[in-house]
Amino acid sequence: MEKPFLRRLTKKIFIISNIVIGIFFLVGANVKYFDPDSWWFLSLFTLALPYLLLLLVLFILFWLLIKPFWSWISLLVIFISLHAVKNIFPLNFSAGFTLVKQKGNIRIMSWNVEQFDILHHKDHPEVKQEMFDLINKYDPDIACFQEAVAGEYKKGINYFPDIKNALHFSDYLYSYQLRDDYDRYHHFGILVFSKFPIIRKQTIVNNPNDYNSTFQFIDVLAGNDTLRIFNVHLQSLKFSKENLTYLDSGKIIDNSNITESKSIISKIKKGIIKRASQAFFIKDEMNHSPYPIIVCGDFNDVPVSYAYETIGAGLQNAFVKRGSGISRTFSSISPTLRIDNIFADKKFTISQFIRVKKLLSDHFPIIADMKLKPDHE
Repeated sequence: MEKPFLRRLTKKIFIISNIVIGIFFLVGANVKYFDPDSWWFLSLFTLALPYLLLLLVLFILFWLLIKPFWSWISLLVIFISLHAVKNIFPLNFSAGFTLVKQKGNIRIMSWNVEQFDILHHKDHPEVKQEMFDLINKYDPDIACFQEAVAGEYKKGINYFPDIKNALHFSDYLYSYQLRDDYDRYHHFGILVFSKFPIIRKQTIVNNPNDYNSTFQFIDVLAGNDTLRIFNVHLQSLKFSKENLTYLDSGKIIDNSNITESKSIISKIKKGIIKRASQAFFIKDEMNHSPYPIIVCGDFNDVPVSYAYETIGAGLQNAFVKRGSGISRTFSSISPTLRIDNIFADKKFTISQFIRVKKLLSDHFPIIADMKLKPDHE
């Protein structure tokens, strides 16, 4: 007897839906192969990858219960895109994090400190000290900070000598551009501290000479080895309060909401293109390093994105190696925004990783322990 029309139609709809979601996932997982200047909109799929992956898994479960043959669609997509899957959701068992460093390990911290909470200093002056206490508690050998606001004027809230004294490092590099100063008493830039001797400090600025076109690296002596540490902060989306409110509500009510939606898309497009350009420039500098490298920073982009793949090519991501779950690093908009990263040369062994779940800025700090392999020469 012929199957009822409605049943056959429903089956076709599910099969087509599964295929479409699979195609979307494949595009997002392989966006590195598309020039962002021409194909920027394909990068939108990278933002949706965790949700698309969830749908693919649900389709597998659905088909196994209804018609196991069709589960091959999702299984094939996941198999082809296994690299992307591991970057989104690494298949590691959480091993915890030990505060005491193992012998031979180097501890690296990366944290967007959101101006050391200068905006809320009057209402919550204790937050900045809590940030310092957290840094000292985890005792990193290298700490890379983004959105660091500090200055040399005693009248300033974030007096830089006070910050240095509060933290236990021997040397630092603070990179900023005067035209981007936070106010008359404070600079706005990126900052790296080191407990190892720094033998070279380098601030690099690319056109158009704005804040996100500035990055830095230091060469440090760690025992008998020289390492190069990069600290980067890629182009932010520069969402306004109105943008964020719209994203939180997700409602289109009138023309003002439609205008808001267009503004968000425009900023996403600009961000994707600029981050790609910045990533190429940073990668070129990385490729000229004579030493093993570590890259820290706020990428303002999700795993498998064009910028992420460009900078991370040939390196290992500390979270992917030792992290677990989705482990968001940005506290707003979406629970899937892991936009802060620590990449390391493959000459390192990643020992452990942690995202510190304490919200003292709009980003969570990330920390990794690593050591050079004996045969790294």
